[in-house]
Amino acid sequence: MSEIVFRIDCWYEGHVQGVGFRYQTVQVAKAYEVSGCVRNLLDGRVHLQAEGAEAEVRAFVAEVQEELSSFIKKSEIKTGAGARKNTGFVIATSDG
Repeated sequence: MSEIVFRIDCWYEGHVQGVGFRYQTVQVAKAYEVSGCVRNLLDGRVHLQAEGAEAEVRAFVAEVQEELSSFIKKSEIKTGAGARKNTGFVIATSDG
């Protein structure tokens, strides 16, 4: 039986590519029990997907947003739950 976890998807707009955004997100993730990925999108946004215990995921996303607030102009966030899809937290390849 698969473990059901809280999941959050965040899309960030602004000056979020070419500034170390993905690298810094991975560094922040090391302090939390979350798994997922962060990737550049072809349209200039960054997509962050994280899963785990709801409190951990929300705290992780809040720290990312706080630490990188000077680069983020707009964000879109969607939450849900489902079977765990990821192990670890990584920089994923870009996609559209």
